[in-house]
Amino acid sequence: MADRFRGFLPVVVDVETGGFDCNRHALLEIAAAPIELDAAGDFVPGEVVSAHVEPFPGAEIDPRSLEITGIRLDTALRGALPERAALDHIFAPVRAAVRRHGCQRAILVGHNAHFDLGFLNAAVARVGHKRNPFHPFSTFDTVTLAGMAYGQTVLSRAVQAAGLAWDGGQAHSAVYDVERTAELFCAIVNRWRRCAGQDQGSRFQV
Repeated sequence: MADRFRGFLPVVVDVETGGFDCNRHALLEIAAAPIELDAAGDFVPGEVVSAHVEPFPGAEIDPRSLEITGIRLDTALRGALPERAALDHIFAPVRAAVRRHGCQRAILVGHNAHFDLGFLNAAVARVGHKRNPFHPFSTFDTVTLAGMAYGQTVLSRAVQAAGLAWDGGQAHSAVYDVERTAELFCAIVNRWRRCAGQDQGSRFQV
């Protein structure tokens, strides 16, 4: 894995939020899944880790965002964690996956990846986290990759164009969206590897 992406481990991340501004709006959910290699050398989604997140003090929440995500902040069943604890919960298995694959650090994979990275970086800055495993600005964006591979940029359409299942009733959950985005990323890079002779020594570069 370390050879495939120049020492970076792709880790799919999705966040659900209280709006579009990472400095003003609350981070409410986060999920992550490292990309693994199977015995045949194909990329496959790894185990998902997730957390519900308590809005940071002073955070703004646009009610329209809650309508889209279906998140209910008034229920104790969310089991939400403070931002620092939520980041610790996500980062520990990511760091373990980075070490297991002999990589230097993780690189975020997302659909509109800089949205997810922006909220991740803003939370890291707010809590002063010193062990963020992710590259601070480089990403793999499945919007661009799916546009190239399938001519589709909307996640639901790209997933279906790749021949994968999509359930609109589960969309806008961080876990569900991470699972589908991870499957989409793997479908694209596996297809590219077979078409471009990745097995014969070509390498993706970051």
